[in-house]
Parts: sequence; structure tokens; C-alpha cells
Amino acid sequence: MKGLFCHMNEDVKFVLQDAELPLALSEYYVKMQVKACALSPLDLELLTDLNILKDSVPVGREIAGVVLEVGSKVTFFQPDDDVVGILPLDAKFSGLSDVILVHEHHLVLKPEKVNWVEAAGTIRDGLCAYTALHALSHVSSGKTVLVLDGASPLGIVTIQLAHHRGAKVLATALSIEDKQYLEQLRPTIARVINMSDGKVDLVESCLEETGGLGVDIILDVGVKLRHTKDGSTSQKCFPHKHDIITLLAIGGQWVTSEKNLQLDPPDSRTLFHKGATVSFLNDEVWNLSSAQQGKYLHIMKDIMQKLSIGVFRPQLDDPIPLYEATVSMEMVQKKNIRKRLVIQL
Repeated sequence: MKGLFCHMNEDVKFVLQDAELPLALSEYYVKMQVKACALSPLDLELLTDLNILKDSVPVGREIAGVVLEVGSKVTFFQPDDDVVGILPLDAKFSGLSDVILVHEHHLVLKPEKVNWVEAAGTIRDGLCAYTALHALSHVSSGKTVLVLDGASPLGIVTIQLAHHRGAKVLATALSIEDKQYLEQLRPTIARVINMSDGKVDLVESCLEETGGLGVDIILDVGVKLRHTKDGSTSQKCFPHKHDIITLLAIGGQWVTSEKNLQLDPPDSRTLFHKGATVSFLNDEVWNLSSAQQGKYLHIMKDIMQKLSIGVFRPQLDDPIPLYEATVSMEMVQKKNIRKRLVIQL
């Protein structure tokens, strides 16, 4: 049985290699045949921080497939059930293996209307969007949401969830193509702000759209921590942290993916004056405490339900065969891919 693994030597290398399943099935585990597995970048820093980084790291955690066999104490599933889920950070198996063993608390039922590729390709972005808009910022009707890099896979799902909750949505685009794509979405985005040429002032555009009141919820994909003279950096389309703080409305909520965010005393005073909050988006927290397990499973079930009724319309690339998984994962790890890649087994 083949699986995709990341070898940690002098540099990061992805390799398809043989892996074996245990002969005995543990009582709370299910054996499932994988039909599709989405690819996401490995957060090697997080694995190191949690002291679970190994020389060989299994790759591919967002999976969809069919239950083949269940352990003696499994209550959620039975053989032939269609399921979808996310393998834990310390998983021993690659999601690109034909057959794997998964604890029942990491899976939910897949609706019949949802295909394998859509299920695997949406589950993580849906989880991130729910974490940002519900667990961290409590989106509701009438609020204004700014989604930075709205044409990314996470951005698209976040926009769709915010619209579903009745929020007014603003989004930034990193290219002309992204801007044109976002302007075609329905429901319509209130304003798409093109950040690619550096000519548009993000603060001015958002304050104009909100009548000077500011934005209630901001979701970023990274921020500039300091001003640089070199405009050719990879962060050239990211807003500066001061701009985001300026944009926040009274009582606003900033959800950031910037793990190294540092706030200076003037930034903190501005946040204090506005009664605003900063939250860090880390979707892995759901699996770091067993107390969150019920909420986690409920969110994944709701993601699949919204996918089945068309609330979520993910931006997925064409399915990829297993033999292209190594090259595809290298591009994903370098973040050279704009759409979510899914391996079809």
C-alpha cells in the first residue's frame, strides 16, 4: 500500500512509499477506503512547536471515502457508509493510501449529493471559515466582513458563509483575474478592491463603503509587520497591520493568520479605544482538546450539509491522479497553487 510522506532531511522532500496497516482494528477505529484526498501545506513550525515533528511525516489529511469495517465500540458508523473528515496532526497514515484506519471522532457522514472530490476539497476551508466567523468573531446579519485575498480557496468559502449569515462582504483581489472572478460571484460582493497594482488605498475604500464606520470583522491571510522600501517582497499585496487596525469599527474583530504578529503600544491603545479584539486563526485547536470534540463534529456536519444544498461552492482544480501527487504537493507546499488540489484515488 502506497502513501505520500514528507522526509525531513536537509530540505523538504515528498516521496510515495509503502506503508502497512496494523492487522488488528482498534475498538474505536474504522477502516476506510479513501476515494479522494485534498492537499494542504504542512505547517512544519506547528509540528515542531507541538513536539510531534518526525523524520517522515504523513501527507494528506482531508479525506473522503467508504467505511469498510468498524471497531467493536464504534457507534457513529457502519460498513458501506460514505464519510469525510480530517486526520489528526499526529496521524500515522497518509490520506493518500488506499486504505487507512481512522478514529470515529475524526469523521462525519458524507451526503449522497456531494461527490468525493468536493467533500475532501471543502472540509478544511469550511472548518477555517467556521472557526473565523463563528468561533472567533460571531458573524450575524447586518455586520460588515472584509475578506483579504477573497479569491483564495479559504476566501471563497468565507465569503459564501458570510453572505449566508446575512453579512455585507468586502473582499480584496491580488490580480485582475481574481477581481473579475470575485465580481461574478452571487450573491454580489459589495466591493472588490484590487490590491495588485498598489494604486488603491484599502483604508479609504473600506471607510467609504461603510460610511466611515469601519469594518466589523476582518479576516486576513497574512499582514505586513513593518514598512519596507522594497515593493518586490512576497508580502507586497498584504495590508499593513496599522491599516487593518484603522479599518476596524467600534467593537470590531480582527481574525489573523499571522502567527508572528507583534503589536506596538500605539496599536494596542487604538484597539483599546475601539474596544476591538484580535484573534488568531488556527483550525487545529479543535483537535488539541477533547472538550471541543462535539463542536468540531457539529461544524463538519454543517459544512457537508451546506455543501449539499449549494451554500458552499468551492474553488477546486481538476482532480489529480495519485502518480502526480509528489509534484503537486511540492507546488502546494511552496504555495504556488491558487485553487485547492484534490487527489482522486
